[in-house]
This record gives sequence, C-alpha cells and structure tokens, in this order.
Amino acid sequence: MFYYLEGVVAEIEPGLIVLDCNGVGYALNTTTNTIAAASRGDRCRLYVTESVREDAFDLYGFYSKNERHFFELLISVSGIGPKAALSILSANTPEGLSLAIASGNEKALTVAPGIGKKIAQRVILELKDKIIKGEEFSSDYPATSAAAVSDNSAVGDAVAALGVLGYNPSEIAQILKTTDTASMSTEEIIKAVLKRMVK
Repeated sequence: MFYYLEGVVAEIEPGLIVLDCNGVGYALNTTTNTIAAASRGDRCRLYVTESVREDAFDLYGFYSKNERHFFELLISVSGIGPKAALSILSANTPEGLSLAIASGNEKALTVAPGIGKKIAQRVILELKDKIIKGEEFSSDYPATSAAAVSDNSAVGDAVAALGVLGYNPSEIAQILKTTDTASMSTEEIIKAVLKRMVK
C-alpha cells in the first residue's frame, strides 16, 4: 500500500500528474487544487490512495493529507465514485467542503460538474455527523464537540464547523454571546460569526 510518493513532476495533464520517482513514472489522478500547487520539473510529495478493480489499478495523489482524507470520505458515500469525488474536491477546498457539509450547503457541492442535488444531499446526509463530531477529520483541523458547546443544535453544528476551520472556540463563544441565534439556521450562524471575525 502506498502512503505517499515523492519525486519530480514529469507531466501535468487535465486531472493527472505524472510523478517521476527514480525513473519510474507514476500516473496519479488528482484535483485541480493539487495541479495548481504543482509545476513541471518541481520536486513534490503527493499523498496517495489506491483503487483496485478487476480491470484496473488506479492511483490518486493529493498535495495534502486533508484532501486525500476527504477523497476517501467521499468515495465511502454510496453512489460516489472516484470521478465524482475528484469533481467535488476540484470545486472546493477541504476546509470549504467541511463547512458546506456541516452547514448543509447543497449549492457548494452542486457547483462541481456532474454533481446534482440528489448526490449533494446524499453526501451531506452521510458525512455531516462525521464532520461535526470530528470523528473522520484530520488532526490538522481539530473539530470542536457540538454537544460541549450548546444544547442548541444549530449553534453546536456551527461551532463545530468553525472549529474544523481552525477558529478558536473561545473567540467563537464571545461572538455568540452577543448574537441572537434563536431563530437562525446553522449556515446563518456561521456566516454571522465569520462576518464578525473578519472585521
């Protein structure tokens, strides 16, 4: 099993990077985000996951462990294959995707080519709890337990999503103290907090 491959970027094609590792060229399917971070001739490390079928052995490479982690999460969703997972990740950063899933933002997922409303809903349904609880998320983005923050599920979900993005729970709590969240949805709370954060 491959964990990562490190070598020189020999070729870059749409959706593909060829990594030369000591004279062996590995074709790695990837996202536009990873391709944007690579340049031909540069030495780089790509974190790898494999897909083995009867008729094919495919490799998928990612610039960060978080992107690989989300790829593996996405293909665990029923009906989501590697092609759809790459499409979703090409249209979103891992951080943006975690926020979209935690807040139930279907539109952020359907902007990806080939991803319709039903698939977006399935992704949110199957992954939302995992993202909010932080059970499946990389330690690079520590999640805050929703239950520990508030009995209000919308507030808890919002705080968890913001925690995933790396915001300080105490700063979030200070803003929430002066925000009327009673009739706000998770997405509205997140937007309100982010608006205050950037001031």
